[in-house]
Amino acid sequence: MLRASGSDTKDSASMATTATPNGGPVKTTLKDSFGSTAEEEEEDDPVSQAVGEFGRWQLQLTFLLSLFNVPCTFHIFAVTFQAPVVDFWCTRPPGFTEMDVPTWRNMSHSVVLSQVNSTGRRANRCPDNCVQCQLRTKTIAPKGMSRWATQNGTPEYDACAVWDMDYNNTAINNVATTNITRLCTDWEFSREEFGDTIISQWNLVCDRQALPNVAEMMFLAGVALGGLISGMISDRFGRKKTLMGSLVLQICIALSMTFCPWFEVYVALRFCLGFISVGVVFSGFVLCMELVGGKWRTISGVSYLFPVPLSYIAIAGIAYYVRGWKNLQLAITLPSLLLFGLWWILPESPRWLLAMGRKDEVMLILKEAARVNKRQLPANTDKILQQMMDMKDPGDEKKAGILDLFRTPNMRKTSLILYIIWFSVYLVYYGLVLNLGKIGGNVYLNTILSGVVEIPAIAISILILLKMGRRGPFCLTLMVSGVACFLTLLVPLGRSYLDWNTISLTPMYNHLDVVTGRSDLEWITISLAMLGKFAVSSSNAVMPVFTAELFPTVVRNLGVGSSNVSAGVALMLVPYLWNLTDIDARVPMGVLGVFGIVGGLSVLLLPETANRPLAETLQEGEDARVMERRPSIVPRRKSRGNCNGSFAE
Repeated sequence: MLRASGSDTKDSASMATTATPNGGPVKTTLKDSFGSTAEEEEEDDPVSQAVGEFGRWQLQLTFLLSLFNVPCTFHIFAVTFQAPVVDFWCTRPPGFTEMDVPTWRNMSHSVVLSQVNSTGRRANRCPDNCVQCQLRTKTIAPKGMSRWATQNGTPEYDACAVWDMDYNNTAINNVATTNITRLCTDWEFSREEFGDTIISQWNLVCDRQALPNVAEMMFLAGVALGGLISGMISDRFGRKKTLMGSLVLQICIALSMTFCPWFEVYVALRFCLGFISVGVVFSGFVLCMELVGGKWRTISGVSYLFPVPLSYIAIAGIAYYVRGWKNLQLAITLPSLLLFGLWWILPESPRWLLAMGRKDEVMLILKEAARVNKRQLPANTDKILQQMMDMKDPGDEKKAGILDLFRTPNMRKTSLILYIIWFSVYLVYYGLVLNLGKIGGNVYLNTILSGVVEIPAIAISILILLKMGRRGPFCLTLMVSGVACFLTLLVPLGRSYLDWNTISLTPMYNHLDVVTGRSDLEWITISLAMLGKFAVSSSNAVMPVFTAELFPTVVRNLGVGSSNVSAGVALMLVPYLWNLTDIDARVPMGVLGVFGIVGGLSVLLLPETANRPLAETLQEGEDARVMERRPSIVPRRKSRGNCNGSFAE
């Protein structure tokens, strides 16, 4: 799932300067000119002051913009069903095509005998992982080895090699015994559960088995790079144009993937798809945030994520009924065409238009918003908008640089800690999300459960942000995710093994008696993983808001953007996380547990930001001084009983 940052949810105040009786300058807000005091208002903007912080107009647009999360979530999660781990074996020669697969594998493939010790470590005993030969009359089992790993109660065959014999000139009933193997050049794949996959399409097994991880790493690298560049594109061309333009490119790239002739082209397109998809999410999120105001901005920003878990549930159902990676790619891409109709419904961001000096377009949008919200647009709105454009602070011309995040002690400390936290949250979240097929159980059911547990996590995040602050709940949820991952280490491995004391041999084919391990405890591992997913999902919803509030306005975009770079590094490592099972079956979840706990403890090193004014300048951020208030278009009384004063007349 792609996440948008909250970097553009806060803006600096616009101010005028007048003279005091003694000649000293004093800052006067537009709000003061209309008779309301700074103490009565929170941070405002042209939209919320003119038509209300939240109404029917904002509700409709928040819902419509959140729909852009659906195709993006589909594309990032599709790899679970397009490149799953499936059974495969060397292709049967022409004379053996009628032979059933189990018999063929038993006759031609050596058994991968990987001893499982008390820690779950698989100790391969033969060179190049081709391991001991299949048990035949000429083969003697190694002494002292009684338990050997198997897969799902059946032997794990070495699917990369077959016995070295001339199958074309060998009758089925006259197979000579041999202990020498040769590497295969072509394979057959199990298509019962997933149909054709990218692995079967390009034979990504044996010496090419690392390539699916490369493809996913390139997709996530595109996400990381796109997160940095999409913001600049959005600032240059506008939120709406960037959103719809990215959608067009996303659809074109996703459809072209089904016609890839070579794997290298597929990898390049996956990178481009990740780069473009984050532009869709980022632009939609920023536009959503700039249409609402006050505390509703927090509610709307978190609610924007609700389609993400629903998309998990949806893609599990789609993948179950639509088998084959190309068919699935079409099924998750074509519905995006419906989003084109929103071009005539979605407005451009009034804030961006005002910054570009396009006041007349802002007025048209505000009139439509007032009509839908059933409010009367103040008569002096046009005049106030003009004043806002004219009263740009000359100090705003000075642009902050990335080095400003590290010049002062407190800002340097805040930046480095946030990098650790973003890395940890993304590693744990996507480490669980993108490996649901490897924690045990049914991958379709795991995906549905993953979506189900995230829905209440997002809802709880809204309550946390509004009622409980940021730091404490953020620390708690991230710690819980780490502890849940760690607890999976205590669950006994549900691995089967071969008992050499009970092996029976037949004249030609070997029969291997399999002793089933304690796989009935698998549900405990899945439950703990879902608890971790629930907790880290809540953390992931709180994190952007908390981060945006910690950085001063002048470096907020840079701060959140650089934090996204740290998250991007975590994303690129996620595809390789489960390769650590070659060291120990428990290592991946242990790694997630470590980073969950480290990230949670790191949160305690940061200050609380709830109900505190945001810093505008680097000096204010260093000194934690109280920020100035923004100007207001119309005077409004403080509203009691609501979370903001939007609708008080």
